[in-house]
Amino acid sequence: MEELRELKERMETQRPEPWETLPDLALYMDQLISYMPRQLIRFNEGDALTSAMVNNYIKDGLLPRAEGKRYGKEHLAWLTAICALKSVISMREMGVLFGAMDQEGQAQARYEVLLRELDRALDKVAGPLDADAEEEDLAALALRLALDSYASKLACQRVLGIIEEKRPQTGESKKKK
Repeated sequence: MEELRELKERMETQRPEPWETLPDLALYMDQLISYMPRQLIRFNEGDALTSAMVNNYIKDGLLPRAEGKRYGKEHLAWLTAICALKSVISMREMGVLFGAMDQEGQAQARYEVLLRELDRALDKVAGPLDADAEEEDLAALALRLALDSYASKLACQRVLGIIEEKRPQTGESKKKK
């Protein structure tokens, strides 16, 4: 089936740009919006990044503020992570994850971890995809993929809960207890 062959090929070959090849020049918002689609696999325009979304990610503390209306490599790295994760975990959960990963001045290292884990995940799913599957096999394939996603999300949410439980509490969260 040609569509599955295309899916498998894209999952095996399309990857976000490595840190070294992200633009060295800071980008304005419109340039950022037009750059981001090449970072992740997309099949429709419905999940396109907008300037309002970027501003909300900044307000939510998931993305650093622009540097004089310009966005650099660190912004591209975080937006790649946000765009990959937003359909899987909530913004609050993303904040917990990013907080656990946050190490000042380590944007490149965090991004390389993201790329390594994304490579692993895409290869894991693409590997067993049968490009020669018959149309009657698609429902079973979709069910398997959906249940794998469910199990992974369930485990992810519990791990994030453990991280949150183990983190030192700030003054405000101590007051709530």
